[in-house]
Amino acid sequence: MTAADADAHVAPRHWEADVLLRDGRTAHIRPIRPDDADLLVDFYGRVSDQSKYYRFFSPMPNLSERDVARFTQVDHVHRVAFVMMLSERMIALGSYEGDTPPAPGSARSEESPSPGVAEVAFLVEDAQQGRGIGQLLLEHLAQAGRERGIERFVAEVLPDNHRMIQTFRDAGYRLVSGFEDGVITLEFPIEPTDTAIGVMSSREHRAEAASIEKFFNPQSVAVIGASRRQDTVGQALVRNLVMGDYAGRVYVVNPTAKAVSGLPAYSTVGDIPGDVDVAIVAVPAESVQDVVLDCAAKGVHGLIIISSGFAEIGEEGRQRQRRLVGLSRSYGLRVIGPNALGIINTDPRVSLNASLSSQKPARGRAGFFCQSGALGTAILERAYNRGLGLSTFVSAGNRADVSGNDLLQYWEEDGSTEVVLLYLESIGNPRKFSRIARRVSLRKPIIAMRSGRTTQGVPMGHAVRKIGAPPQAVDAMFRQAGVIQVDTLDELFDVAQLVAHQPLPRGRRVAIVGNSDAIGLLAADAAAAVGLVVSRSVALGADATGPDFEDALDAAIDDPEVDAVIAVYIPPIDVSGVEVADVLAAVGEQSDKPLVSSFLGAEGVPELLRVPDVAGSTAGRGSVPSYPAVEAAVRALARVVEYAVWLRTPNGPTVVPGDIDPVAAKALVHRLLVDNPDGTELGSQDLAALLASYGITLWEARPVSSLREATMAGRDLGWDVVLKATTDRLRERPDLAHVWRNIDRPAEMKDAWESLGALIDDAESAGFVVQKNAPPGVPLSIRSMEDPLFGPVVSFGISGPLTELLEDRSYRIPPLGARDPDAMTREIKASPMLFGYRGSEVVDIEPVEDLISRVAQLQHDLPQISSLELSLVLAGAEHCTVLTARARVDPVADPRSDWFVRRMPSAAEES
Repeated sequence: MTAADADAHVAPRHWEADVLLRDGRTAHIRPIRPDDADLLVDFYGRVSDQSKYYRFFSPMPNLSERDVARFTQVDHVHRVAFVMMLSERMIALGSYEGDTPPAPGSARSEESPSPGVAEVAFLVEDAQQGRGIGQLLLEHLAQAGRERGIERFVAEVLPDNHRMIQTFRDAGYRLVSGFEDGVITLEFPIEPTDTAIGVMSSREHRAEAASIEKFFNPQSVAVIGASRRQDTVGQALVRNLVMGDYAGRVYVVNPTAKAVSGLPAYSTVGDIPGDVDVAIVAVPAESVQDVVLDCAAKGVHGLIIISSGFAEIGEEGRQRQRRLVGLSRSYGLRVIGPNALGIINTDPRVSLNASLSSQKPARGRAGFFCQSGALGTAILERAYNRGLGLSTFVSAGNRADVSGNDLLQYWEEDGSTEVVLLYLESIGNPRKFSRIARRVSLRKPIIAMRSGRTTQGVPMGHAVRKIGAPPQAVDAMFRQAGVIQVDTLDELFDVAQLVAHQPLPRGRRVAIVGNSDAIGLLAADAAAAVGLVVSRSVALGADATGPDFEDALDAAIDDPEVDAVIAVYIPPIDVSGVEVADVLAAVGEQSDKPLVSSFLGAEGVPELLRVPDVAGSTAGRGSVPSYPAVEAAVRALARVVEYAVWLRTPNGPTVVPGDIDPVAAKALVHRLLVDNPDGTELGSQDLAALLASYGITLWEARPVSSLREATMAGRDLGWDVVLKATTDRLRERPDLAHVWRNIDRPAEMKDAWESLGALIDDAESAGFVVQKNAPPGVPLSIRSMEDPLFGPVVSFGISGPLTELLEDRSYRIPPLGARDPDAMTREIKASPMLFGYRGSEVVDIEPVEDLISRVAQLQHDLPQISSLELSLVLAGAEHCTVLTARARVDPVADPRSDWFVRRMPSAAEES
């Protein structure tokens, strides 16, 4: 094959990606190119004779020109090859060769042996083996194969090639093996099973956690750009490391100084005699690229880039940031920043303050991730003032590489972190965030505040894809993942101090114990407003003593009808409240139910209410948080109650409807996009066929443009029909008549046609249809869409303009859990209309929930469906009828391949 022939097929752009290896370092994977010939020869020369023999089953010390041409010139269809690149060198090669099946609906050649089967093989440089490279290549080849119609992989392996055999066995696919002529043959379908996806997620988790662990536990840190001048960034970084009592080695890099803060200065990081794990970079933006190359040559694991002048300043900075990330990853380095405040680890064994903040937080249980450097300083100060200790802290600035997803992976296993706090200014990969957060939330509460919730705006330095889904869909994603979402920073800390120090409530029932009737009433009103149930209220009077509080609190905690206790203490004049504080602290330490307070109007965890912590935290388990206003205490408790309910009512696995035919639906979509490369609205027949493949029956609606056509349609449908206008301007106007029902003969159709024509201006554009008359029911609307950022989104609501005006819809991100459809039908404000409101007929809700599941599964399976709407579904006591629907297909450049392969976001599109 010539280079020109190879160029006849171009590899998709999304096949190229940065990846994270098992040890937490990065590499780059991409399709092979004809100009890789020299790289391939150089790579092959570094591979041992044994590895070559394992690959080719015979001695093959060198590659001939013909071999080089064959490996580097592929068609990216029947023959696909990926290379792994690190430090501008090829370190691995993986490929498959096979026969793809014909396009759906086309004839299959009789000469095609085993269509949809490909032989796969790998070769990894010996020095790089053991880093999970073979597993990554297999994942990416399998995804490429799926996109090209490959269904099965076959691999031939020598029996003593244990490492490669284990790579295939560990992949999570169902293997079938055979042995003949001294060779083991492994064959397996590459359809992404739950097991295979679970294996991939587990590897991703370990690699990302490992990459972050190196940042928090470095043996040595170099400050590049250290300065002797006071009030400079370089000086502050050195001072904070040294004054923070960092347990490792600190090196300073300054080409013009002999020493900085008493430490010897080196001209470059390469001149440092010892190893360097992490480099903190505070040099002008235009010099950072040179620093990356120096650090790569030194073997540094990661960079914390404090320097500004990147994406936050505009297009020039964005280009510089893309080059920074691409260069760093190509040499195996991870980056926190740029424009970052830095990181902190309060573990006394490390005591790392690699940040610009001189205020190091106390040791605590909460890990905190934020993006804004300016806000990071305020967050640390607020945490200190509230007595909330932190385990670790990261302010990632522009978040060009290391993201909140990476931190979640680390904190999931970190024994020092029991609570995760997130301040998010943007979410680059919400699908991945949702997947990780669901898993982490089962073990540790995640509290998140998201700026720009209404405007969907992001700071200038954050490059993320456009969000097409409404804000409610983002909120639904957080709820599905069990994330406690709050509206303000104050509320974030309100909830954090509760979950960090008190047990989770078992339910919504609360007791109020206090010495103020007025504040007790405020607490009861606030509780009712947020869905809590006041099952016990005790007013002790203004002169209540410590023993009075102790008796009342003990009784409330012992009450089986109480799940949490709110204590209110506003003392008389000249009373310190120490006696009551001692009681609250003692009860809070021993109680298995959460106790919150409004004590002296204090905020945080006052000294008087703290329980000593054996781990050295500011306040230990059982400490009683206090809130300046009792309403804040109630709101925080309500947030935690919702999380506890989520935790105790598991969603369950996805239930896929059994009578669906995704293959037929995919063939239909493929045909439509072949005929309409730019996308198209589905016609009535194609729409009915698409829905039918997922077990959804769409009632026939005959378009008519004259009375004669309407009469013929009524006769063909057997009468008992309706005549209705379908254009949006009429359907969404309840003040305009657009439907005439119960038409049983030609005369009635004539009346209907003339009456509607007289009522509707421009009847020719009304879009009249004739349809069978459906049984009465509640009109419902079920929609789905493919969001460029979130992927599939499904929503549910009562059909009609009021729903749209009031935004009364429920949202979920497929795949849905077993409980999601049930929750969607009940969480809209208009849900009583489905359950007998004012004596109306109760809807049979199971078919409605089944319909939601089918729409969600369709959207999950078919990313090319850019939008689908069942705009009119009538649901009654014994039926659920789909009367009106519409859908559109559009081409998708990257069909959610990141669901099935590990890949880092591109430098232009962070996670």
